Amino acid sequence: MSRLTHVHNRAVSLLVTFSWFALSLLLSGTGKTFGQTPPDSDIFLVDLIFKNQIIQAGKPVNITQRKGYDNQPSFTPDGKSILYTSMREDGQTDIYRFDLQSTVTTQLTQTPEGEYSPTVTPDTAYFSVIRVESDKTQRLWKFPMSGVGAPALVLENVKPVGYHCWLTPDSLALFILGSPNSLQLARVSTGDTARMQGSVGRSLHKIPGKQALSFVHKRTPIDWEIKQLDLQTNRITVIAPTLSGSEDFVWTPDGLLLMAQGSSLYVFNPKIDLRWTQLADFSSAGIKQLTRLAIDPGGKKLALVGQ
Repeated sequence: MSRLTHVHNRAVSLLVTFSWFALSLLLSGTGKTFGQTPPDSDIFLVDLIFKNQIIQAGKPVNITQRKGYDNQPSFTPDGKSILYTSMREDGQTDIYRFDLQSTVTTQLTQTPEGEYSPTVTPDTAYFSVIRVESDKTQRLWKFPMSGVGAPALVLENVKPVGYHCWLTPDSLALFILGSPNSLQLARVSTGDTARMQGSVGRSLHKIPGKQALSFVHKRTPIDWEIKQLDLQTNRITVIAPTLSGSEDFVWTPDGLLLMAQGSSLYVFNPKIDLRWTQLADFSSAGIKQLTRLAIDPGGKKLALVGQ
């Protein structure tokens, strides 16, 4: 082989590798890449305090405190534990549980596949995950909460799934990867799906007190809005603009929106507010960038992912 041919082949190889790197970053939606380690991230726990209809945030406590990737927290329905995705020394992503009272961390999955976005199912018997299978297919699976029994595929023919939100025991909202990414509703019993909106963000949440789903619509690269999908009429309406460049949000039980930007946490009341109000700045805790958020069912604790 000539030196020129060798250089050409090497360049092609690097191009292919880079292309797979970019594609895997998009498909995972989590930072997991083939042969690459995602940025370090930790999960912080913050107390939410309500005084005279004013919300305050306590000091963030790092509950993972290790070098590596810990992300995608979600509370169990009883509010006593947090499930999350973690990548350890072997470069594999599995699901872990943090007990808030004992502060003990327990590994829930240990498989050759990668599991992401753990969420307790409505019947509380399982937790569902986005599973990256051996052929890189991303589908929705569920694992027994008891730890006894095999995992089961939830939606066999629906892929590639990026994120999910349970609406009822038989229905979900799904973030489906594509060009563009789309919001789809799925029924477990039939496997049927219906596309509701394109160009959406990864945050999908039921709206407290309503038969409705909230999501981020990325109308343009810089114009993003939190919108409401009425689950009875399928009518979509605008709730609020997002903070610039932010797509992760949660609802408090009484209907306030919380969203992060940089190291700061913001609040928005859709009933009266015209703009977001800064609630807290966590830069003193060494946090530069906040992303994912999760709130406990009682609205008293907030989990945030910080880098």
